[in-house]
Amino acid sequence: MTDGANGSSPQGKLAILVGGGPAPGINGVISGATLEALRHGLEVIGIYDGFKWLAAGDGSHTCKLTAEVAEDCRLKGGSILRTSREKPADDPDKMANVVATLRGLGVGYLVTIGGDDTAYSALKTAATSGGDIQVAHVPKTIDNDLPLPDQAPTFGYNTARSVGADLIRNLMEDARTTKRWFVVSAMGRSAGHLALGMARSGGASLAVIPEQFAAGKVDLNLVLSIIEGAMLKAKALGHDYGVAVVAEGVGEFLASELQGRPYVEITHDKSGNLRLAEVPLALILKKELQARAKAAGRKVTIVDITIGYELRCAPPIPFDSEYVQQLGWGAVQYVLGRGAWEQGGALISLRAGVLEPIPFGQILDPKTGKTAIRRVDVGSHAYASARAQMMRLEPSDLENAELVAKMAKDAGIEPQKFVEAYRGAAEA
Repeated sequence: MTDGANGSSPQGKLAILVGGGPAPGINGVISGATLEALRHGLEVIGIYDGFKWLAAGDGSHTCKLTAEVAEDCRLKGGSILRTSREKPADDPDKMANVVATLRGLGVGYLVTIGGDDTAYSALKTAATSGGDIQVAHVPKTIDNDLPLPDQAPTFGYNTARSVGADLIRNLMEDARTTKRWFVVSAMGRSAGHLALGMARSGGASLAVIPEQFAAGKVDLNLVLSIIEGAMLKAKALGHDYGVAVVAEGVGEFLASELQGRPYVEITHDKSGNLRLAEVPLALILKKELQARAKAAGRKVTIVDITIGYELRCAPPIPFDSEYVQQLGWGAVQYVLGRGAWEQGGALISLRAGVLEPIPFGQILDPKTGKTAIRRVDVGSHAYASARAQMMRLEPSDLENAELVAKMAKDAGIEPQKFVEAYRGAAEA
């Protein structure tokens, strides 16, 4: 098992690849892993486009990663190795190609950076190689929905939240200046961490996240009532403007109800996930809210905004730039067996600053290749604090006769009917 080009043993070469969507800090992981591998005398190569070329048995799409390259990319957004969503794990022939190609390149160590699908392919690579290739996976997602030890954030989340909060802050000032409402759809397929974090940090009026609906019991009318209720309450209190942030995962609950509407295309990706980018949630909510306002004789200006892709390739903030360097360093420590860890492939995590590799078998369901989802705990004090700062209807508001009278008048209905119509929104 030697590289015919230079005669080096596979134990002397480490490869790095990136899969899935971008996230701030990818280049920092590449840099941290590269510099640590070089420090141990390893040759380091980057593999372009995730598992795409490896799965095809093509080992020509690579580059040499040097200290100069690592230092140059360390604080930049994006990925110098690009990325792809190729998932060879479900195809034995593709997995055989991956391992054979890595062996042909002389690779004895592999560091992968990505989400669930990349982690599953990393697991399969370790297993298919029979231990010839030591694999470490560094998890990334701006959704912050992986169950890392001690509620540690996923890398890139804090940067995405920071960039998103700046955008929300600007929109909130625009709303205040022009007396209008913005309805913002924010990334977050399964969990509302990013939408809630952006809203809270950016001073938005309210956030609507999947977790607040028990067992997914939600329909379009309820979501609209929550936002409209906030608008009516704000006006009654003298603040006829605001920003409502809605996690895109809410749209997944509404998919069947939205099917057939203009501009809505319900499709799924290779992993069976709904392509939420094809569901213009903010636009739909805006149109429906405008129709409700018109029917009630209210004049309101509403603008729809979608925030997502703007966040993924931002340069990492200091927290993430330091965090990802530690993760890259830790990945190399793991594959080289520098600690008393179980070999055979692991997800790299930190617990209170201490490297804690988690064996693949403990985090990935072998049938689905997925990890458990870490969702917002709506029973926590953190969520209660966030909720207390929102401009939205609460059950106590419906017991305030003066407030109800003002909101009902603006809604064009009797106070008792208002209470009946908006009770579900207040309790959600």
